[in-house]
Amino acid sequence: MRLPLPPVASIRDFYAFEQHVKTCRRQRGLDMVPQWYEIPVFYFSNPAGVIGHGDPVAAPQGSAALDYELELACVIGTAARDLPADDRALACVAGFTIMNDWSARDLQRREMAVGLGPSKSKDFATSLGPELVTLDALSDVYRDGRLHLEMTATVNGRVYSRGNAGTMYWSWPQLLAHASRDTCLRPGDVLGSGTVGSGCILELTPEAVGGWLKPGDVVELWIERLGVLRNHVVARS
Repeated sequence: MRLPLPPVASIRDFYAFEQHVKTCRRQRGLDMVPQWYEIPVFYFSNPAGVIGHGDPVAAPQGSAALDYELELACVIGTAARDLPADDRALACVAGFTIMNDWSARDLQRREMAVGLGPSKSKDFATSLGPELVTLDALSDVYRDGRLHLEMTATVNGRVYSRGNAGTMYWSWPQLLAHASRDTCLRPGDVLGSGTVGSGCILELTPEAVGGWLKPGDVVELWIERLGVLRNHVVARS
């Protein structure tokens, strides 16, 4: 069954794909942080910045480095707290959808140099959609706490990114257990997987793909069985 997306209450975006983390850190001459393997970390984003399929997106003020991020997300359907890190945790999930965690990389570099954030480099836009697909409809591709679904990102019809949601290091039950620890997940809360390996320009490098996103570009994120999430990049008005 495919459902409309409910109003978003909050957004927790995780960092669950090892390839993405390793590659981005290696590009900066950094090794993996050992603590990354101990807890599935996330940051909070802005539910007021959520846009849908077909909506325009513009880089925030002061940014010339707009990037997409290819992600899978689950939406909470039933309130839950202190969930176990096994398949029982999924009982609170209404379904899964595609997520584009738009990022202003030049702003993000400055924010993260201070050691807090990201904030304004992320909160201007998050795309979700085009619809919500229940776990029951995806049960044949759910194994070991992960959905084994092919994923691609294209810009103006050219494939930039290819990955599979099944390569998550952290599983969905682990993400749900961590997010719900000592707090309540509410209907409409969104949990993003983080970027799949190769799933953004930052990881690919702008030099390799011809630069950051610019007005006029069309970004399409496709995840098998979930559809296509399409947005047009526009100039700030």
